[in-house]
Amino acid sequence: MKKTLGILGAIVLLITLTTMITVRQKKFGQTPRGERLERIKKSPNYRDGEFRNFSETPTITADKSRMQVMFDFMTRKKIRLTPEDEIPTIKTDIKSINPEKDFVLWFGHSSYFIKVNGKTFLIDPVFSDYGSPFPFINKIFEGTDVYHAEDLPAIDYLVITHDHWDHLDYNTVMNLKPKIARIICGLGIGQHFEFWGFDPSKITELDWFEGVDLAEGWKMTATPARHFSGRGLKGNQTLWVSFVLQTPAYNLFLGGDGGYDTHFAEIGDKFGPFDLAILEQGQYDNNWNLIHTMPEQIFKIAGELKTTKIFPVHNSKFALANHPWDEPLNKITENHADSGISVLTPKIGEPIFLKDSTQTFGKWWEELN
Repeated sequence: MKKTLGILGAIVLLITLTTMITVRQKKFGQTPRGERLERIKKSPNYRDGEFRNFSETPTITADKSRMQVMFDFMTRKKIRLTPEDEIPTIKTDIKSINPEKDFVLWFGHSSYFIKVNGKTFLIDPVFSDYGSPFPFINKIFEGTDVYHAEDLPAIDYLVITHDHWDHLDYNTVMNLKPKIARIICGLGIGQHFEFWGFDPSKITELDWFEGVDLAEGWKMTATPARHFSGRGLKGNQTLWVSFVLQTPAYNLFLGGDGGYDTHFAEIGDKFGPFDLAILEQGQYDNNWNLIHTMPEQIFKIAGELKTTKIFPVHNSKFALANHPWDEPLNKITENHADSGISVLTPKIGEPIFLKDSTQTFGKWWEELN
C-alpha cells in the first residue's frame, strides 16, 4: 500500500511540475498585475476575483458534469468535422488593392483585415498552423495557411476581442510586431502584450461601453459579449469584448465570440443601425449553448443589432466542436431567405468591398467533400 501511494504521489508531483513548467512558457502570457490589476478591480464587470457576464453563464449548460461532457465530446461519433478537400482560397495582394477601396478580407475562423479610408485594422489574427498552445491540437484545415505576417501592410490598429488561443496567437503577433502601431483590446489583455515586449504606450484597454477616439469622426467602442477568457490555469482574468467601429463612412459591429443575451439589443439601441455585423457562426454545441451562438439565433441577433448585412465567421479553419465543418454555412444560408438581411460568404482571401452593394458570393463550400 505504501509503495502504491508513493507511486501515485510521484505521478501527481510529475504532472504538477510538468503543468507548472508548461504554463510558464512565454506564449501563455501573463495575468494582470500592478496598476492594471487595480484598474480591473474597479470595473463593474469584475467580481470576486474574476470577470463576469451580465447574466449567469455556466460554461457547460448540459445536465452533466464537465468530465461527462468532455467524455461525450471525445467519444461522440464524428461526422465530417474536417473537409476531405482543401479549402479553396484566394491569395489577394492586400498591399496593392486600390487605396480608394474600402474592404474587409477574411483569413478564416475569426481573423480578418479591414481597410477604410486608408486606415487599417487587423482583428484576432491567427496565422499559425494550429489554434492552441500545442501544434498537435486544433490544427488548421488544409489550404487555409495561405496568409502570413509578411503579406500584410502596416497595421494601424491590432484589435483583440479576447485571449483564447484561436483569437490571440503568440507567434502571429510577434511576427507582426514591427508593423503594429497600436493595440486595442479588453481590460487585462494588455498584460500579455507588455509581457511580450510591446510598448505599453501603444496599448489601449477598454471596459464594456468604454470608447476611444481614433481621429475626427472615428471611434472604437468595446461592447459586451457573453463568453469567457483565459489561456492558462486561471480563467476570466481578462475581459472578452465585441467592438463597434464608427467611421465617417460606415458603422461596423465586430462581434468576437459569445452566446445570445440582452446585450445585442442594447448595442443595437445605443450604436445601431449597422452597415455590417461580423458575427460568430460555428463551433457551437448544445452542451455550451450560452457561450457560443447557436445557428437559430443569428438572425435574431442581427435584427436586434439593426444591421442590413451579416458576415458569419468562426468557421472553415478549425474543428472546435462536433458539428460537420460546413454546417454553419449551410444553416445560415438555409435560414436567411425570409430574414431581409444579406449574408456575405466570401472565400478566405476574397475581399468584401464595403461600397459595392452589388457584390455577391457563391456557396463555395458546397463543392467540397
